Amino acid sequence: MSKTYSAAEVAKHNNAADLWIVYKDGVYDITKFLKEHPGGEEVLLELAGKDSTKCFDDIGHSLEAINLRETYKIGTVVGDLSGTKTDDDNWEYEPPKYEWSPWLPVMIAVGVVVYASIFYYLWYL
Repeated sequence: MSKTYSAAEVAKHNNAADLWIVYKDGVYDITKFLKEHPGGEEVLLELAGKDSTKCFDDIGHSLEAINLRETYKIGTVVGDLSGTKTDDDNWEYEPPKYEWSPWLPVMIAVGVVVYASIFYYLWYL
């Protein structure tokens, strides 16, 4: 049976010498992995003692990274994690707004002229 930790207890482990994160209610001690992280230490330090679920999922990690994560699992978290959410958790995706280029009508007109010229050349000359 895995050990359970409170959100407050996880939040205390928030520095490079003692770094825990939460992913989908699992608690991970990634202190030893900090120097090996391909994305750099800063990324993990920002998530130290917090819920990293959204950030981890947004990156789209490889299967190898997902399996490696499980080797650092030390237990589960119980209680409210609302105080440990990252700033990124409030982020909502907004698709880019596209506007028509003012050159679009010109490009269409040029395309029609080129097509008509080729058609005329092939059929009438």
